[in-house]
Order: sequence, then structure tokens, then C-alpha cells
Amino acid sequence: MDNKKNILIVAVGVLLVAVGFFCLAQGPWDNPVSLTVAPLILVFAFLVVVPFGILWNGKKKKSE
Repeated sequence: MDNKKNILIVAVGVLLVAVGFFCLAQGPWDNPVSLTVAPLILVFAFLVVVPFGILWNGKKKKSE
């Protein structure tokens, strides 16, 4: 069950990476979306979401 959550989190990270690169490709070089929004999305996806999805174990149930 935990494996599905990890895959979902990593999939969200990959989707954010795709959105970030799409935003990066928009407009001329001085477009605010290309200069500010896209790098923020990409850094958040690469440094927070994808590693969180890889490393997160979830809550472990105690066996009594």
C-alpha cells in the first residue's frame, strides 16, 4: 500500500517537472513566466517532491 503512495508522489513530481519545462519554453527570453515561475517550479519538483516520494516510508503500524 505504501508503495502506491510513493509512486503517486513521484508521479506528481514528474508532472511538476513537465509543467516547469513547459513554462520555461513559453514566450520570449524576458518573459516573467520563463524567468521566475518555471525555475521555482523546477527547483521545488527536483529538490522537494521527487526526493520526498522516493524516501518517504509512511506510518508504520505497531504490531502488538
